[in-house]
Amino acid sequence: MVSVFSYADSSDVAAAVARHVVKIQNEVLKTADFFHIAVSGGSMGKVLRSGLIDNEEAHSQIKWDQWKVYFSDERIVPLDHPDSNYGALNEFVLKPLAEKGVRGPTVYTINESLVHETDTKTDSQIAEEYASFIPKQFDLILLGCGPDGHTCSLFPGHPLLKEETLNVAAIADSPKPPPRRITLTFPVLKAAREIAFIAEGAGKAAIFKEIFGAEKTGLPCELVNGLGVPVSWFTNDAALEGVPVTASKY
Repeated sequence: MVSVFSYADSSDVAAAVARHVVKIQNEVLKTADFFHIAVSGGSMGKVLRSGLIDNEEAHSQIKWDQWKVYFSDERIVPLDHPDSNYGALNEFVLKPLAEKGVRGPTVYTINESLVHETDTKTDSQIAEEYASFIPKQFDLILLGCGPDGHTCSLFPGHPLLKEETLNVAAIADSPKPPPRRITLTFPVLKAAREIAFIAEGAGKAAIFKEIFGAEKTGLPCELVNGLGVPVSWFTNDAALEGVPVTASKY
């Protein structure tokens, strides 16, 4: 159920991601009115712009007005804050679409009115409200992979790895700043139609060796691979140097 696709250049990685997204979008929209997709932060915005907007072949096939976009995790900060995952999506996807005169997707953000710099009492309320937005099943969840093997805001050894009741949980002690976040949990990931990781760079090789190694480590990304959901990894050759996995082209 786990496939790995690798290319030498980042532009080819982005193009492969775009082909995958278009394929799933088209399959879903044959029988549904909307395509439900969750995205992450980090460098993903740049990949999405390269693959889905700057790439005219893919861009022409995206039915943006039928997309409903959510976040696999979000930092509890104002939406225009540099740490906001929405802010990254806005910069790399939503603004360029607007500049092209294209009607963009429906995007579900955290309730900015509940965000306070010092008061954490509303964090669970933010998570609960966000949980009310998410679909029963995501068609596609796009994830990143941190250098410690975390994904979403699910970190190695954290109690949220065992969360089975909440679909969206608040976290106040993220080991990676900012500490306050909300995140999708494993029940949501397990229910997804498809999951895809986008992770590049030679710096990923060390953690990839653990994620794809024979010995079970319990790393969040490794746990996602074992959920029984179709999981695709899109990466570059440098990240797979010395990693015990067979990669192909998408």
